[in-house]
Amino acid sequence: MNRPTRPQEALPDPTIQLAEGWHCLHLYYRLRPNPKGVSLLAGREDLISILDPDGPSAPERLQVSVTSGHRADFGVMMMDPDPLKLDAVVQAIRTSSVGEFLEPTYSFVSISEVSEYVPTIEQYAERLQREGTSSDDPSYSAKLKAYEQRLPMMNKQRLYPDFPDWPVTCFYPMNKIRHPHANWYEEPFSSRSALMAEHATSGIKFAGRVSQLITASTGFDDWEWGVTLWGRAPEHIKEIVYTMRFDKASARYAEFGPFYISYIMSAADLCDHLRLT
Repeated sequence: MNRPTRPQEALPDPTIQLAEGWHCLHLYYRLRPNPKGVSLLAGREDLISILDPDGPSAPERLQVSVTSGHRADFGVMMMDPDPLKLDAVVQAIRTSSVGEFLEPTYSFVSISEVSEYVPTIEQYAERLQREGTSSDDPSYSAKLKAYEQRLPMMNKQRLYPDFPDWPVTCFYPMNKIRHPHANWYEEPFSSRSALMAEHATSGIKFAGRVSQLITASTGFDDWEWGVTLWGRAPEHIKEIVYTMRFDKASARYAEFGPFYISYIMSAADLCDHLRLT
C-alpha cells in the first residue's frame, strides 16, 4: 500500500537579498605613484561622483575616510540590500579615469544581523531577576517596559544602521577562538550569553562617545565578525577597545585582525587630501 505523500512547503523565490538586514562592504585603497605627473583632475571628478552618498546610483549607506598608516590611503564603507549595488561602486572606481592609480589593499564582506545574544523580552526579565530585582518590585516593571520599548529601535539600528556624523572611525575583524583550553563554541549558550552581557555592559559606558556596529561574516570572509566603531574623538576609540579587552569574552575568547583607523570626510575633501589635482 502506498503511503500518501505530504505536500512540500513552498520555498521562497531565489534571491541575493537578505531576509532581513543589509549587505556590508569595507574597502581600503592605496594611491599608486604617478611618476609621469599625469593630471588626475578628471579622476578627481569621477571619484567625487562615484563616492557621492546622495548620488542616483549610491547604495543606502556610503561613507569615505582618510586612513592613517601605510596599509591604505583611504577607506570606503557601504551597505545596501543588493550586494551587486555595492560591487557596482567597486567596478566604477576600478574603471574610472583614476582607477589605474588606485590599488585595493584590503576588503571585508559581511552582513548586518541581530546577535543571538541580544536578549528577548523574556530573557531580559529573567536577567533582572537573576540580578536581584524581584518581579514585585515597581522598578522591575519599569525596566522591563523601557527595554520592550527600545528593543525594536535597537534591532532596527543593528540591521539598517544610520552612520553617526562623527569624525573618527575604526574597523577591525575578529573571531571567537577555538583553542583546546578556551573554545568559545564548546561553552553552553547560558555561559556565552552571560559573558556577552558583561561585554555589552562595558560598551554601554561609552554611550554618546562611541557608536558600534557588529556585522557577521561567517561564510562571507575569513573572519567571523567585523567591528566598526565611530568616535567623537580619537581617544574614545582607544579607550573602548582597551576597556573591553578586560572582559572575559574578549580576554579569553577573542582573536583580532588588523585595525584601520580613519577620519571621515566628504569625497571632495578626500580628493583634496590625496592631492588629486
